[in-house]
Amino acid sequence: MCNLYANIATAEAMRRLFQVSADLDRLGNAEPRPAIFPKGLAPVVRLDADGKRELIEMRWGFLTPQVSKKTGKPIKPAAWNNARDDKLRKSGLWRGSYEDRRCLVPVTSFNETKGRQPATDYWFALTGEDPDGRPPFAFAGLWRGENPELIEEDETELRHTVVTTEANELIRPIHAKGRMPVIIEAPDYETWLSGDPDQAAALIRTFPADRMRIALQGVGEKADRGSDG
Repeated sequence: MCNLYANIATAEAMRRLFQVSADLDRLGNAEPRPAIFPKGLAPVVRLDADGKRELIEMRWGFLTPQVSKKTGKPIKPAAWNNARDDKLRKSGLWRGSYEDRRCLVPVTSFNETKGRQPATDYWFALTGEDPDGRPPFAFAGLWRGENPELIEEDETELRHTVVTTEANELIRPIHAKGRMPVIIEAPDYETWLSGDPDQAAALIRTFPADRMRIALQGVGEKADRGSDG
């Protein structure tokens, strides 16, 4: 399960990694985002109507309506920021997006927390040539246009979520439920974006622990302040 991630890569670095042409970069003057929480805005790579990759901003979490247990009246919608790999084809919440609207979520590190009072935050990144850097990579994601009745007036209707799977040996001791985001590697970007559901399913696997590291650890370390790798 992932409830906090960072993307401090520059727009140029994202365009280069995901092979997005400058005219399909919809982010404008994108700022580094050291802490992206559920319902927050974040860059996403998807295929446009012509089948070309574009960088576009979406809010994190598919929305579903909620009602108060006390009054029975509608309250703020729930935001589903993680999609379990074993429910992608079973749940109506995910199935349509998994079949037709997969995306890549640019990331430089993600956070998991262990313990309470005080909790310890662990920021996970990929290994790279620079031991202090954060090489950009991609979560497997899904996206959809949200129900207009569930979004606030100033919010974009576009929403994304992150696919999760079983955690590797590095993350499992820290994550209470033994989950981690699915990481898609560059040679597989096109398959995840445009392949059929069976082809995409072959990419849903646990990322090797020996290719990851704990980039930051400490009490209250709620933002990735590392440099772009």
